Amino acid sequence: MSLSKLRNIGIAAHIDAGKTTVTERMLYFTGTTRKLGEVHNGEATMDFMKQEQERGITIASAAITCHWKEHTVNIIDTPGHVDFTVEVERSLRVIDGMVAVFCGVAGVQPQSETVWNQADRYKVPRIAFINKMDRTGADFEEAVESMENFLDANPVPIIIPIGAEENFTGIIDVIKMKAYTFDGAEMNEIEIPADYVEKAKKARYFLTEKLSDFNDEVMELFLDGKEVSDNLLKSATRESTLKMLITPVICGSAYKNKGIQTLLDSVVNYLPSPTDVGAIVGLDIDDAEKSHSRVPSLQDPFAALAFKIINDPFVGQQTFIRIYSGELTSGMQVYNSTKKANERIGRIYRIHAKERVEVQSAGPGDIVALIGLKNTKTGDTLCDMEEPLMLESIFIPPAVIDLKVTVPNKNEEKKLGESLRKLSNEDPSFKIRYNEETSETIISGMGELHLEIIVDRLKTEFKVETNVGAPSIAYHETITKPMEADFRYVKQTGGKGQFAHTVIRLEPNQGKGFEFTDIIKGGAIPAEFIPSVRKGIEATLERGILAGFPIVDVKVVLLDGSFHAVDSSDMAFRTCASICFKNAFNKANPILLEPMMKIEINTPDDYIGAITGDFNRRRGRIEAMRRYRKGSQKLNGFVPLKEMFGYATALRSLSSGRANYSMEFFQYTPISADLQQKVLKEIADKKKEEK
Repeated sequence: MSLSKLRNIGIAAHIDAGKTTVTERMLYFTGTTRKLGEVHNGEATMDFMKQEQERGITIASAAITCHWKEHTVNIIDTPGHVDFTVEVERSLRVIDGMVAVFCGVAGVQPQSETVWNQADRYKVPRIAFINKMDRTGADFEEAVESMENFLDANPVPIIIPIGAEENFTGIIDVIKMKAYTFDGAEMNEIEIPADYVEKAKKARYFLTEKLSDFNDEVMELFLDGKEVSDNLLKSATRESTLKMLITPVICGSAYKNKGIQTLLDSVVNYLPSPTDVGAIVGLDIDDAEKSHSRVPSLQDPFAALAFKIINDPFVGQQTFIRIYSGELTSGMQVYNSTKKANERIGRIYRIHAKERVEVQSAGPGDIVALIGLKNTKTGDTLCDMEEPLMLESIFIPPAVIDLKVTVPNKNEEKKLGESLRKLSNEDPSFKIRYNEETSETIISGMGELHLEIIVDRLKTEFKVETNVGAPSIAYHETITKPMEADFRYVKQTGGKGQFAHTVIRLEPNQGKGFEFTDIIKGGAIPAEFIPSVRKGIEATLERGILAGFPIVDVKVVLLDGSFHAVDSSDMAFRTCASICFKNAFNKANPILLEPMMKIEINTPDDYIGAITGDFNRRRGRIEAMRRYRKGSQKLNGFVPLKEMFGYATALRSLSSGRANYSMEFFQYTPISADLQQKVLKEIADKKKEEK
């Protein structure tokens, strides 16, 4: 198969916009499935996890291959709920084009904006499918207008609807100037209805006018008042879409089997192939100033990115990769440039949702699952051993919600630990830490639903019975001023003693994470003990000092120290460094950081006063207020996560159930001294109660 006939696409949208139904219909119309899987019946091909089927939502991205008009299309269906936004993030990192699904009634919704911004980050060309045109309240023009108002988009309809709501009967292709109606799975060509001829001409004129801004040939014909051919309009639309100058807009009703054929046509006509995307650029592993490019060819050195890990009960760990160049074969040895480790390829699978087909080789543009990798994690680069490079990794947002997890008896602790490690390998936004003081395991995630799913999977997949506490805020700890500390660790326990001496300086390192620098001179601390110093500090970072939360954004400089030829050891320096760090940290004006969320509230005008008043009481800050649609407003702002527990219930009460909202993580920010004292007291009191 020619690479020009391959499409790697993602389907993304706000929750309940119908993207999984869209995907199911695409699979049906391409002959990939013979039965229409319905989300509400728990039968969707792409929602194969037990938790997805029970809740009727997509949790994990799923991959499947289908064929349409001599093209191969790899589809990745992604979640719409903000708690699983990392699934969207890593899918968008490896696809070439995207279908953005919008509800014909609601138009652009909060998660629509999030997904759109993620696609912008990875420069993914996209087309828009306005779904649910048969629903009461559906308005195509208003949905297109919302794209223009709320997204950094240039939406251009290439398909317009015939009718709306219960009168939605068909579509008009404004490039071909032909109309179509739908009878079950059949699409029938008809003459454009008389009362839609002017509307179709107007839409074609609008498309031509837009394209004239980006295509000289179209511009010349347009300015001369000459007709632009269908073929030229089509090629100019493709060219402008690939350059992300426009977003072609089409419409339909996936549930009613309307508009799916034109959606598939649009995917192959307007979204890029790997050859359109061209060369991918990676960094030199030894010199960050240098870069290397790889073109999608079998002749170029092998390069791929690992974007997802799944633990399969039958074959073990599956590592999903997108291949950008070169050929991968079973038994081949490759280099993980992220981990600086070699990996041997076991089996290679093409994945069809929960089904898999073994293949002996894979090449540029392919998305496959590998069995047998030991060191590779999400975001790692796999490449040719002789010509290594480092590809751009995947952005992972920080966890913001904590949950304490315990098991009924000691025998289950090992099983719990192993199960949690497997889940964290799968999901890089899921974190685990152990509180030695309380002997509790604390899991952290993107939201309450995220952790609820994790706990459910522990019980159903891993057969680990757990007791869980109430969700709490995942604070961070940091410092606000530099501080030095000098500590000598001396311990004598009968025989051999323990000795270590470290002098360190702590510095605030805002937004840059943890950095460790060694400026030891003259072998004051032998080289073999320097890693021990670092490990001792890193263990303390994880455990926290103020209240047991992870410490972030600190730079540690190892200035000096000393050792004993007999009594110094790895453990002595780990212990010494940990205590030395604590001493410096406590004097460096330590503070708590809390997660600040970006929020969007859609509300009828009648409730704005009550909602904004309540929002202000929650320490929220409204940044913008704009007309959403007739009679309603869209409020955008920021609010601490701590204040938002139970907000869904409160908002329903304030608006008689008519307002809705969406939140996503924005950044960690310092809390006030008064609030910090209050939070620390709450945590201390809670610990006393638990004892």
